[in-house]
Amino acid sequence: MGHHSRYNRPGMVDKRPEDLSAEELRRLLLEKRRLNRRDRLDGFRRTGRILSIEADQAAETEDEFAPPIPGGSSAHVIADRHRRPARWTDTLLLGVEVLAVMILIGLVLNGFSILRTLNQEAAAAILPPSPVPTALITAVVLPSGHTPPNSAQGAQPNDAEIPEHLRPLVPSLASVPVPTSSPQQALRIQIPAIKVDAPIVQGDGWEQLKKGVAQHLGTPNPGENGNVVFSAHNDIFGEIFRNLDQLQPGDVVVLYTNARQFTYVVTGTQIVEPTRVEVMAPTPDAVITLISCYPYLIDNQRIVVSAVLQNP
Repeated sequence: MGHHSRYNRPGMVDKRPEDLSAEELRRLLLEKRRLNRRDRLDGFRRTGRILSIEADQAAETEDEFAPPIPGGSSAHVIADRHRRPARWTDTLLLGVEVLAVMILIGLVLNGFSILRTLNQEAAAAILPPSPVPTALITAVVLPSGHTPPNSAQGAQPNDAEIPEHLRPLVPSLASVPVPTSSPQQALRIQIPAIKVDAPIVQGDGWEQLKKGVAQHLGTPNPGENGNVVFSAHNDIFGEIFRNLDQLQPGDVVVLYTNARQFTYVVTGTQIVEPTRVEVMAPTPDAVITLISCYPYLIDNQRIVVSAVLQNP
């Protein structure tokens, strides 16, 4: 060695390797290894693979007294190799934890949804279903029906008009209570065009129709919104509605109560079968319906006259 080597230490400048003691050789190798490691650490710092300066310094201190590692690998590189699997393990564990939290949140939300559904079903089971409006049956056939007075059995209620499947309803319909008398009830009816002037009775049964013009139970008072239904015979018991078919649109019908009178104007006439009870159905406007048997002395149909309340 004729020149200074970078691995030479003080006191070893002029000595040949075979003249160095074992301790001097060991120190020389450690110095060489330290320099090599320092070069590698510089490279690690440039590539971002170094952990910390303190860790490198601690590794250097340990390497000075540690036995040589084959291949010249440093403690920092070994530590870095050991930490890489740990980083993958930490990432995997973090992913598992995130997945578990998401599953837990999903289970909680699903539980709330199931609970809400159960509460709704329970409430639906407790609450009764919404009522569905049904038609109120107040008659199975139109009132004033009877056999003709010139028939073999004479004038009497014509039960043959009632459809067989509806006959069981007749007794219950006959038991509808008569409303309490009030100043608003209709008392009298006048139809000047056909010279009608007759009392009004509540209920349109066989006996009531003997006494005058009958108001169907459950229909409103004169002047009120709704369909006020009246009926009378055409060929028996005074023949009050015998000329109902002569009424024309524009003719008037006057109803009287204890309080006042109400005028209705005829709008039309129709001939229907006895079972057409829909002509008695309630209406939103104030109207009246006049009903009688038809034709005269045959009585197998009904004549129906409609009129609306005249504006005061």
